[in-house]
Amino acid sequence: MEGINTVLTSITGVLFGPYMLAVYFGTGLYLTIRTRGIQFRKIGLAFRSMFRTKTSGEGEIRPFWALASALSSCIGVGNIAGVAAAIATGGPGAIFWMWVAAILGMATKYTEIVLAMKFREQDETGQWHGGCMYIWKNGMKSHPYLAKVLGGIFAFAAVFVGLVSCNMLQTNTVVSSLSRYHVPGWTVGILFAVLTGVIILGGIKRLGRVTSVLTPVMGLIYVAGCIVILILHGNRIIPAFGLIFSAAFNGQAAVGGFSGASIAFAVRMGVSRGIMSNEAGIGSSAMIHSTTSAKNPCEQGLFGILEVFFDTIVVCTATALVIITTGVWHSGATSAALSAEAFRLGLPGNWGHIVVIVATVLFSYSTLLGWSWYAETGVSFLLGSSVVKPFRVIWCVFAFLGAIINITVVWNLADTVNGIMALPNLLSLWVFAGAAMKLTKEHFSKGDKQ
Repeated sequence: MEGINTVLTSITGVLFGPYMLAVYFGTGLYLTIRTRGIQFRKIGLAFRSMFRTKTSGEGEIRPFWALASALSSCIGVGNIAGVAAAIATGGPGAIFWMWVAAILGMATKYTEIVLAMKFREQDETGQWHGGCMYIWKNGMKSHPYLAKVLGGIFAFAAVFVGLVSCNMLQTNTVVSSLSRYHVPGWTVGILFAVLTGVIILGGIKRLGRVTSVLTPVMGLIYVAGCIVILILHGNRIIPAFGLIFSAAFNGQAAVGGFSGASIAFAVRMGVSRGIMSNEAGIGSSAMIHSTTSAKNPCEQGLFGILEVFFDTIVVCTATALVIITTGVWHSGATSAALSAEAFRLGLPGNWGHIVVIVATVLFSYSTLLGWSWYAETGVSFLLGSSVVKPFRVIWCVFAFLGAIINITVVWNLADTVNGIMALPNLLSLWVFAGAAMKLTKEHFSKGDKQ
């Protein structure tokens, strides 16, 4: 078991190592140039689009519901533990590189959604499906075997990552967070399985309705807790920003280390944790955006810009400022323990611990809900729509199992498969970028004239 873990850790180190991070970074930069900075030019329009209720395109759910569902899957424990891990390992400068990766990732996410909408298809039940696997299937007609292999790799990875990391691991995390209250794991498992079943067995429309309420509520609760701490430590906010910018270029590791290594770790940890949080380049959220009734793919693509903005620029930044302003970032703690300590010190009484517990439960549950659709889309692509309903039951069973077992090798394997999932998706962005740029130019040039 120890040997397997070592191998998986090495593979994951390559898939999320310097070279692959350069590919993520380079893809975002390339698409930013190709779209002429769509994330800067159209971010105002993207915010206004959130309040648009009338749509005339084909699809199952409203565009905002898709945004909420996508945010429910990417705003998760990574926004609490991932940001803390980035600071603990790479120092405060990691947050600057997280911002840079997020800004470039907005163009990546936009392009993912545009391509997914363009190449989506309906199954025999009338349900729309899209994502990397359908981009290859419907975009590369000249090489159907290659398209099938690449799409199949992505679909299988989505199912595996969904069942393990974004299902079992979420309930397992909740059980761990409630351990001080001696809450039995099986009760958490049953509760999550039942609540999940009530929602996902109702299909994509019920999922969209629930997440459109759950996502804003959980985000507001967490950010409100962060704002209270920042108000109480208001005199440290500007110095915190100064530390982030200076450490990004001068190097200031959280626990020792020399300057050069600190800068390298800051870049690596900032970019990697940012990508794992907002999932730009992974290709996950494009699957749920493909089900919307947006009239034009570019209209829905704008929601991808907002998705990265809310996840990283808002929630991750709030976490980072809380950790830095409370002074716990150089305490030696890491991951979720570092964030928990920041909230404990930042809020009076026991409120800090309560906010972290509530956020962990809500973030874990929302991730479990959002990723249920991604895994379901992968299963539908691989085995057909007839297995979708049985798979929803299996999803609920895995939610229960995650609360009562703890197998470390499975988590490490899921991280490895998550990296593999990104490979065909990133390749599709380069191969089919021209199609997305053509749609973008046609749509926005017409809009500018009007």
